[in-house]
Parts: sequence; structure tokens; C-alpha cells
Amino acid sequence: MDKENSGKPIMEGVQYCIRCCIPSTQEGVKFDELGICQACQSSEQKIHINWVEKEKELREILNQAKANAGNNYDCIIPISGGKDSTFQLHVLTKVYDMKPLAVTFSHNWFSETGWYNLINSLEKFNVDHIMFTPSRDLVNRLARRSLDAIGDTCWHCHAGVGAFSTQVAVRFNIPLLIFGESIAEASGRSSYKNPLMEFNAEYLLKVSTKRNPIEMVCDYISEKEMKPFFFPTMEEMEKAGIRLLHLGDYIFWDDERQMEFVRDTYGWKETEVEGTYKGYKSAECIMPGMHDFTNYLKRGYGRSTYQASIDVRNGLLTREEGFDLSRKYDTEIPESLEYYLKITGMSKEEFYKIMKEKRLDEIKNIELPVIQKTRKNKERIFPFAQQIIEKEEKSKSNE
Repeated sequence: MDKENSGKPIMEGVQYCIRCCIPSTQEGVKFDELGICQACQSSEQKIHINWVEKEKELREILNQAKANAGNNYDCIIPISGGKDSTFQLHVLTKVYDMKPLAVTFSHNWFSETGWYNLINSLEKFNVDHIMFTPSRDLVNRLARRSLDAIGDTCWHCHAGVGAFSTQVAVRFNIPLLIFGESIAEASGRSSYKNPLMEFNAEYLLKVSTKRNPIEMVCDYISEKEMKPFFFPTMEEMEKAGIRLLHLGDYIFWDDERQMEFVRDTYGWKETEVEGTYKGYKSAECIMPGMHDFTNYLKRGYGRSTYQASIDVRNGLLTREEGFDLSRKYDTEIPESLEYYLKITGMSKEEFYKIMKEKRLDEIKNIELPVIQKTRKNKERIFPFAQQIIEKEEKSKSNE
């Protein structure tokens, strides 16, 4: 990196938190009168929470769930095979002796490492499991529609995780769904003292999916195909007594130490992840590089900025070191872009045109640097899914 830009943010003229590396372009971010972002405020609040009392609240909730369950499952844990859901399985089965039903909405973009982690967690925790996988053709079309609808490639995953697990909860009469990290942890959209809203279907639409399934219908996606992405009606959810909670609202959350724990205790594996300097967040997926690159093109920051800001808050990096990591990794064009263009039939010119239109007005006139890099470990970056497609194509050509 050139000395002139060392320790400086990518975007000039944009407000950044005075403590970490988060810019004002982050969705829902709020700064106090000193210029400190809500995520930094939340990290301070977290230290002063009585987690012993919070854990007692959690224990009461779980004991009540077990008492009400009878011979049914005690709760549902939506799992992906990622570090958080693996840790959730540990806490619920090993610490609280719960009998959960594990539920997976497959994005159909599993990495080889992610598939290993999912199966490994099912074996290690000996839990029953349901998985739904949308067809590859539908995923490909939704990935194209997603870019135009929300400026992101991953709507089907954002929507499917909450919708399918809630559908299962209603159909199997398992009222309690337990997710992992609290939105107050590091997102910057709320804090422990200022929660966003009640954790429900409306909440998931607001913070994650942005568009309901009807809004995703277009000339190449039918309403009938969107059935897996609809939440149960409010009447159905109220009748079943559905309750959603974040484990991170009741126990002290430290995702890096938790990752180290599941890695060392249960054999969970990291992998190379595009667009960042860490290998554990979204290790289950082949497309996080695209998710984060589109965020960079829209908002001027990516996953590296987000993770560096957490490390700055935890005293592991200086703010200047965080900015250097942002400049090094957020600007990287992911190799998964080529895969995305292949499965959607979109041209590179069309992709960048859409993303230019999605850029926030605040940074419309800022030129964001992008850098083409060659990854060292292409076997891990290039998708498990693509390997399957290539085998199918080879098989057809030999017939």
C-alpha cells in the first residue's frame, strides 16, 4: 500500500465513527454527539450488562419450553453449518440439555468446507435435521432478480432462512426458534439499550430481506415458485405461539472465541473467504465475496471494514490498521463474480451498471477503487456447486 493512503479511509468527505472504521453509509448507523457509532456504544453497554441475570432469564425460557414440549422437540435451531449455529448446537444440547430440531434452508451455494461443517455438526451433536434446498435454476434466477431488487445477490438466502424455519415451527408445532448473534452485537443498527424492534417476521423483513416474496415476482419468476419464501400468516404464528429469540441477547457473545472453541472441540473448519482477512464468517458459502463486493459498490465498505471495526473495538487493531485492511480487501473483485455472471447470464457491463445505480446518493460522485487479484487457493474459492455442474456437463458430453 502506498504511504500516502496508509491509515486513511477509502472515501474522502464521508463521516466515519471516530473510534472504529464504520462510515455513515452503513445501513441504519447512528452517531452520538461525539461521533461514536451505535455499534461502538453497544460494545460498551455489553460490558455493563448483568449476564448472570440474563442467563437466568434464558434458563427459565428454555425450561418452560421443555415443560411445554412434552414428547415434541423443545425448540428449533436454524443451522447452516457455520460457526454460530455450531456454537448454538453446543450451548443448547450440551449446556441446557435441550432436544432441538435442526433446520437448514440451503442456499444451494455450499462450499466444500461448509458442507463438511454441516454434516460434522449433525454427527457431533446427534440431532434430528430437516433441510430444504430450492432448485438450482430458481436460485440462479433469484440471484439475478436480487441484484436489481436489493443491490445484493443473496435475497433467497436472507429470506429463506427465516421463512422456512418458521414454516417448520408452525407445521411441527414447535413454538421456540433460537437464532444466534444479537443484532445489537456489531451491526450498528441497534444497541443493547436501544433494541430495533421485536424479533419477528416484520423484523426479518426490515433488517434482512428488504423485499417480500411478491415483490420478487417478475417475468421470469412466478408467484408459485416463491412459496418457500413466505412466512406463515400472523394468525398461524399466533395460534402456534411462535417465539423467536437471539441467544446473544442472553449470553455474552464473542464470535471469534466461540469459533476457536468449536474448531478445537468439534473439528469445525475455517476456509479462505473472499474480501476479508478472516476465514470463519460465511465459510459455509461460495458467494460471500459477492455479497460483500456489492455492499462495497453500494456503500463504500465491505466485510473487511466490518470485521476490522470489531477488532478495533476489542483492542486487537488500531483504527489506522483497520483502514489499511479495508483498503486491501474491500476493494478486491471476487472471483465468484465470474460464477455469478455465468449462472445469471448477466454481462459484466450490466452488473456494474446496476450497481452504479444502487450506489447511495451520498457517495455517487466518489470513485471507489477496485482491484483484480489472483487468489492463492482457488480450490477453496471456486464453488463446490460449480464442480457439480462441470461434472454434469462432462457426463452429458460423453453420452
